Amino acid sequence: MALNTNKNPKLYYSIKEVAQMIGVNESTLRYWETEFPNLKPKTVASTKVRQYTEKDIEDIRVIYNLIKVRGFKIAAARKYMHENRELVDRSSEVLETLISVREQLKDMKRRLDGLV
Repeated sequence: MALNTNKNPKLYYSIKEVAQMIGVNESTLRYWETEFPNLKPKTVASTKVRQYTEKDIEDIRVIYNLIKVRGFKIAAARKYMHENRELVDRSSEVLETLISVREQLKDMKRRLDGLV
């Protein structure tokens, strides 16, 4: 599992928070839930509010990478995730690390620009 660098990790995230994190619409997340059997956020029975865990968010990042970044069709992404789960998990960890490094580099650049 990828290292969580958040200072205040939460147990559950709302669909709105996850959509903002990933950069997609809430409706896209709902659609992906129907297309990817492994993506099943917890729902509160009385309100039907979705509650996403870190694992759910990691799966969504993988789906986003396959569909939006690498250009897979939904069926191909679903098949790829099913057949190559270990590789997909490793790819997700690498992607998270790269995103983290990019953010750290951006922060360093901002600090250096402030010194000039």
